[in-house]
Amino acid sequence: MALTDTAIRNAKPSEKPYPFRDGKGLYIIVNPTGAKWWRLDYRFGGKRKTLSMGVYPEVGLKAARDRRDEARRLIADGIDPGENRKIQKAARHDRAENSFEVVAREWFAKFSPNWAVSHSSKIIRRLESDVFPWIGGKPIAEIKAFELRLAIKKIESRGVLETAHRALQNCSQIFRYAVAHGLCERDPSVDLRGALPPVKGRNFAAIIDPAGVAKLLRSFDSFSGSYTTLCALRLSPLVFVRPGELRKAEWSQINFEAGEWSYIASKKGNAHIVPLATQTISVLQDMFSLTGHGRYVFAGRNPQKPMSENTVNAALRRLGYDTQKDITGHGFRAMARTILHEELHFDPAVIEHQLAHSVPDVLGTAYNRTKFLKERRLMMQTWADYLDKIKAGAEIIPLQDIST
Repeated sequence: MALTDTAIRNAKPSEKPYPFRDGKGLYIIVNPTGAKWWRLDYRFGGKRKTLSMGVYPEVGLKAARDRRDEARRLIADGIDPGENRKIQKAARHDRAENSFEVVAREWFAKFSPNWAVSHSSKIIRRLESDVFPWIGGKPIAEIKAFELRLAIKKIESRGVLETAHRALQNCSQIFRYAVAHGLCERDPSVDLRGALPPVKGRNFAAIIDPAGVAKLLRSFDSFSGSYTTLCALRLSPLVFVRPGELRKAEWSQINFEAGEWSYIASKKGNAHIVPLATQTISVLQDMFSLTGHGRYVFAGRNPQKPMSENTVNAALRRLGYDTQKDITGHGFRAMARTILHEELHFDPAVIEHQLAHSVPDVLGTAYNRTKFLKERRLMMQTWADYLDKIKAGAEIIPLQDIST
């Protein structure tokens, strides 16, 4: 006779387990502890088997019957429900093992050793703060474009559009890594192209007219701050590297004999060489007498750390320059790029290589640290000589008049 909920609830435990049968192989076992377990007996491949169907009352009578009927449909289709359950459990385990966060951390561990520490720390913080809380626990193979869009939308809603774009780019890199390793079939971020409004271009404040540059260079002589900061100011236009690369320069990277500074560029993680003009070497030699016994060229108050990231900008403000409108530490790069091309007529490809920008060649090679090294060495010395001349008051042709 078929079971009823009332009969199951009223079933009392005894010294030994005993079954209450419902029909078509389904029954419930009442244990001495009072626990009631659903079971299904079935035959497959000529063998008698038993399948657990859950615990009462978490799995009620109707749910148990539904599970029984589903198991019988599998048997009719030639599928062992017990083996099918094992396969499904393994698949769930694999999906959990291949969650977006697990794969993302694997991707990060593989590639981050080649990145600058500042770059890698920004990426992992971005993922941990803005992506993992929303899709980190989901199997990467099951994430749809709309789910990814919801996560990115939360970043956009905070008004940090550039961060949203970067987060989406990182997610795309992770999905492509997963595709390459057979963890998912496609990158859903491709369906979100155009979903975010474009980021308006943001240029760092820079002085690019020779007269303004000459005035800036002369202002350095009136700087009343520390000698270390003054040297950082003087080197900024001479080497025009990224501010973080300058302040983290190490003496082990400086080769006075070869006249070169070799380090890992912070943006792309590529090995980079800065040929040192004689003027640059002179400033570095002065610094060597102060900090040459330590690690950093521009050591901070704690000699084990480099000077603050705000040092150069603070010095510029002290000289009366607005770092939002006039000139910023990063602006020395735009200054050099513009004048080297427009005033000194150097090849843009040579300039871009010196800026440590990726410049693909005809073979598709993105960057070679020794590319144009001879030309770059000449360019850096010519640039330093030019700065000396305009600082001393040499006749300057305004950039807008060069073409006339």
